[in-house]
Amino acid sequence: MDATTQLNERRLADAWAELYVQAHNGNPLHPDANRLAFADPEFLFRRETRGIRFQLELLKPDLGQSEQGIENTIVVYGSARILDPEAAAQQLAAAQAAGDATRIAQAQRAVRNARYYEAARRFATLVAQYSERQRPSERIYICTGGGPGIMEAANRGAHETGALNVGLNISLPHEQHPNPFITPSLSFKFHYFALRKMHFMMRAKALLAFPGGFGTLDELFEVLTLVQTKKAKPVPIILFGSDYWKRLIDFDVLVEEGMVTAEDLALFHYSDDPQQAWELVRDFYELSKE
Repeated sequence: MDATTQLNERRLADAWAELYVQAHNGNPLHPDANRLAFADPEFLFRRETRGIRFQLELLKPDLGQSEQGIENTIVVYGSARILDPEAAAQQLAAAQAAGDATRIAQAQRAVRNARYYEAARRFATLVAQYSERQRPSERIYICTGGGPGIMEAANRGAHETGALNVGLNISLPHEQHPNPFITPSLSFKFHYFALRKMHFMMRAKALLAFPGGFGTLDELFEVLTLVQTKKAKPVPIILFGSDYWKRLIDFDVLVEEGMVTAEDLALFHYSDDPQQAWELVRDFYELSKE
């Protein structure tokens, strides 16, 4: 591939290409010039109609949540790669049986990190148990990115309590399927990361970030930026797993170099306990402790 081709190559995922893949998986579309424009998927997936698709991805989840009374959420971010304790233990047993040192080390790490899965599940349970005692307008619902790992854990904690919970999934080239614990009528899929992140913030009354990778960092720093610049009202922002976050990011360097103020570091809190994390949210809003 020459330099000119590289320069002119589209850098954003092509919506039509995504639909094309789905068509080859058993959902074909057929051209029809006589089809009404708003009922014509081929037309809606043109590059020129991208703005319309933005609006649709804004409206569909918004209307769907409003119709089901979802107005207040706590968004739980975190890695899709963290396993539940049982799966992690099985992985370790298989690695030990194979005698593969690399696999054993990776599996041991998975077992260590499984504590975050249980913590996210427990936190969501606490939120759901509180909400079931409140009037509908005062309930708080768990919202995640809808995938596996930490996202699954949080949806699971709410689901096991019988509470509605939200999943905002993203369509990816390697396909991320919604986890089975999301309330089906509140399981939404996005093409655009930007619209998905906007929906995280639209109803968020608190944000809990568990250890994660690029995606978690992207979501966390967008929230911090919005609150710091006062484009969004302050909400509790909690970094769960203090050792992980303090090793990953030395926020004090930002203060020392004059990139942020010392007051900006008060925008977030560290926590290592689901109950304490929930107390931070309750104290912020002066919620009933009953």
